[in-house]
Amino acid sequence: MSIAKPEPVVAPWARPFWDAAAEGRLALQQCESCEKYIFYPRVACPHCGGEQISWRTVSGRGTLYSFTIVENNAPSAFIADMPFVVAVIRLKEGVQMLSNIVDCDVAALRCDMEVEVTFERLSDNFVLPKFRPVSS
Repeated sequence: MSIAKPEPVVAPWARPFWDAAAEGRLALQQCESCEKYIFYPRVACPHCGGEQISWRTVSGRGTLYSFTIVENNAPSAFIADMPFVVAVIRLKEGVQMLSNIVDCDVAALRCDMEVEVTFERLSDNFVLPKFRPVSS
């Protein structure tokens, strides 16, 4: 018997993020007052308190800021994925995002390497943004 992976719980103000992912786009909020990008989705800007926030499709490119390779895990829905990489990605737009690194030799991963977004279907309801090294 396989265990289904958990699906995200989506707040109404975060729905555009997930809708964009389902379309193969990475979207972030941007404050209209201070023009800074925001991640994770919020109802007000954490930088200036502005409440005028728009959604923008972004590059999906950045660098690997930090990561860990999960090689052992208690039985769960993720056991078949091991080893897998949990990483902090610093996007070109200046925000950091927690995600996975996929489609690579985990031994070749290095901080500051360039990565780009890719999308993985979790279920009929969700597509997850993940990242892979930029090919040379």
